[in-house]
Formats: sequence, C-alpha cells, structure tokens
Amino acid sequence: MKSKIFKTLDEQIQILRSKGLVVNDEKKARNILFRENYFFISGYRHLFMKKDVKDTFLPGTTFEELYATFVFDREIRNTFFKNILIVENNIKSIMSYQLSRKYGFKEKDYLNPDNFVQDSLQTRQVHDVLNKVRRQIRVNGRKHSATMHYIDNYGYIPLWILVKVLSFGIMSEFFNILKYEDQKDIVQYYNISVENMEINLNLLSNFRNVCAHEDILYDHRTQRSIPNCKYHELLNIPKEEDEYIYGKNDLFSLVIILKQMLSKEDFKDLMQEIKHEVKKLDDIVSTVPLTGILERIGFPNNWMEIEDLD
Repeated sequence: MKSKIFKTLDEQIQILRSKGLVVNDEKKARNILFRENYFFISGYRHLFMKKDVKDTFLPGTTFEELYATFVFDREIRNTFFKNILIVENNIKSIMSYQLSRKYGFKEKDYLNPDNFVQDSLQTRQVHDVLNKVRRQIRVNGRKHSATMHYIDNYGYIPLWILVKVLSFGIMSEFFNILKYEDQKDIVQYYNISVENMEINLNLLSNFRNVCAHEDILYDHRTQRSIPNCKYHELLNIPKEEDEYIYGKNDLFSLVIILKQMLSKEDFKDLMQEIKHEVKKLDDIVSTVPLTGILERIGFPNNWMEIEDLD
C-alpha cells in the first residue's frame, strides 16, 4: 500500500499548481493552508476538476475560488448546525413535557418498560434504548450542574432535565420506542406523520454529526431518504425513474425537514443566511457556474421558493 508522506506548505502549493490551480498570492495561500489544513481544502477540488482529464483543474481555477468554496461550506454548516440545535431543543422539550405529564417525572416512572411499545419484535430494541438512557444517567448525572442539583437535592432526575444530557441520536431512538399514541401526541405539534418524524429525527441526527465534526457538508448524502412531500410537488422537482432527484437525501432534504420543524421566523432567518452565503460564493467563483455547485448540493434551481410555501 502506497504511503502518504508529509508535505511542506510550499510542496502543497506546488502540488496544487501542478494540477493546474492558479495561485496568485503564495503568502496568503501558505497561511490559509497552515491554518485550515490542505486535506480539507482540497476536499472541494472535485467541483473544479476536468471531467475528462484526471487530477486536472479547469482552466483559470484559482486558489481563491477553492478557498471560497471551503468557507461557504463552513458557513452554511454553522448555519444548519445552529438550526438543527433549535429543533433538537424543541423536540426534547415537547417530548419531555408530554411524557412527564402522562407517566411522571421520576426515572422509575418515565423509564418504566410498560410505557413503551409492547410489540414482541421490538422488546430487544426497547431494552437496549432504555439501557442507553440509564447509562447516560450513570455517566453524566454528576457531570452537569442541573442533573447533579436534582440528584443531590431530590434523589432523581426529571425527564425535562435529563434530555439536556441525552444525545440527539438517543432521543431519536427514544422516540422510536414510544407507544404510537404518544408519538402522535408529539408529532401533532409539527403537523407531520409519525413515519415522517422517525425519518426526520434520523436524518437530523446524521446531519448534526456531520456539522459537529466539521465534515464536508455541501455534497453529503444520507443513507435514508425523506418521504415524498408536498414541497417536492409544489417546487416541481424533476424525477428520474419515478424518484425526485433533489430533496430526498441531500442538503435540500435537510432544508425541507427544517421547513417542517422550525417556526416560520426561524426558517426565514435560515433562508436569509443561506442566500447570503450563496451570494458571497457567486461573487468569487466564476470558473464553474453557480447552478453546477447548487446541483451538487442538491438544490433545485427554484430552491428559494420554499421560503414562501405553506
């Protein structure tokens, strides 16, 4: 197996130039590579590569364009992350309120296996998820001031406090083992189906992890796809083999999920921030058309129209 050896900043610039990238300001490029990491910046090179020649940039592609794409991805990643956290807080609050009201506020009450789906096929799943939750109580119960306060003063942790230390992934699994009537009580706030919520939470957890670990977001694809919904139809998103080509498991699917789960005000703010970053990118990148970048992201040409749809 061929090894990847260390390259100095000057060698990194030389590699980029050897592939046809225009580096106008070596000092600036060297500083950016030192701060941001060659590997991550080069992760955006595919947008600017010739399709018929291996490892060769399109004529005129500049380091500034490559870096602008890197910055664009970072900025929209931060924007999406912020809004995913808003949804996460909302869903944790709604779930803890509904379940505490119905089952009680002590662990022995709200974690009683009788409160969850009784399907024999899901017995193991219920057992595993509840064990994950109990483990979080043991591991993190004394690491957070709020949970420690309740343990020391009351001897238990109410669900509305516990959810603060549970990961979004565990909350997604927790929702999946609830009884159907409890799931319906929760999803009615969002006016979506239980199936929709299950998939939304799964994809939100996936995108959240990408954002939190600062992975490349713009062309990320999830394994699961969201169900067809009215926004696919209202935006006239094209199909291939009877399947919508945008908004299923790409970044636009996340936009659709956030449209369903954010308040109108928060979603409007999200869209304004995305449009701002797209405009900044378009002002710098000229080697490839903006439509090509948006297509790679999974945005249809009329993506902005979703803001005004009901």
